[in-house]
Amino acid sequence: MKIADLFSVAGKVVVITGGSRGIGEMIARAYVENGAKVYITARNAAVCDGLAAELSKSGECISIPADLSKMDEIERFATALEARESKIDVLFNNAGASWGAPFDSFPESGWDKIVDLNVKSLFFFTQRLVKLLEAAGSVDDFARVINIGSIDGMHVSNIETYSYAASKAAVLHLTKMMAKNLASRHIAVNAIAPGYFPSKMTAAIPEEWAAASVAATPMKRIGNPADMAGVALYLGSKASGFVCGSVIAVDGGYATTV
Repeated sequence: MKIADLFSVAGKVVVITGGSRGIGEMIARAYVENGAKVYITARNAAVCDGLAAELSKSGECISIPADLSKMDEIERFATALEARESKIDVLFNNAGASWGAPFDSFPESGWDKIVDLNVKSLFFFTQRLVKLLEAAGSVDDFARVINIGSIDGMHVSNIETYSYAASKAAVLHLTKMMAKNLASRHIAVNAIAPGYFPSKMTAAIPEEWAAASVAATPMKRIGNPADMAGVALYLGSKASGFVCGSVIAVDGGYATTV
């Protein structure tokens, strides 16, 4: 098989949560520019609509803003999507947030908000869209669910982001549980565990810690859009046809060597 056929995502219908900025934007841009029909969703309607308009200059990108931390918003998004599509080939669960505070003063609100969005919403959003995924999958070409975790779910961070780290560890294990149980429905579930990529979330990291993490990374740099695009396209294409329940760290070697 030719490499163009192995890695092609042309014609696929793709949904990306948290798709208006950061890693979500990197993934959306990669899929739109390679011929997929992409739906992005995020809480900030203006930003979401703006990116969709920009990306539509080079392909097809539709914005359906929603606050996926709320069950009724998950339902509203799904209903709007079902009015447009009869199947989904690839779902990226990327929406997430973080919260940092010292152990002794870490608030309940900083726990509930992060765990609910990063774990609960991911599960119920996928549950709500599973019929559309099932409609796309076949024995020869499974539909894909790709959960965006974090290396903070694989190693112990120096930053006190307790609920975030716990939530991302949960996402990585949940990925394996979903993979085991959805494969019979021709849906392959995998996860990406990003390291340090430029985003609104990582912008809050203290400069000295960011510099130290780069210094400790074997590849001595942070991630860039091409790094994320490559693994995202791989997991949504025939090239990953026998990959199921895997977690791919995209971090320059940081989490597995420090």
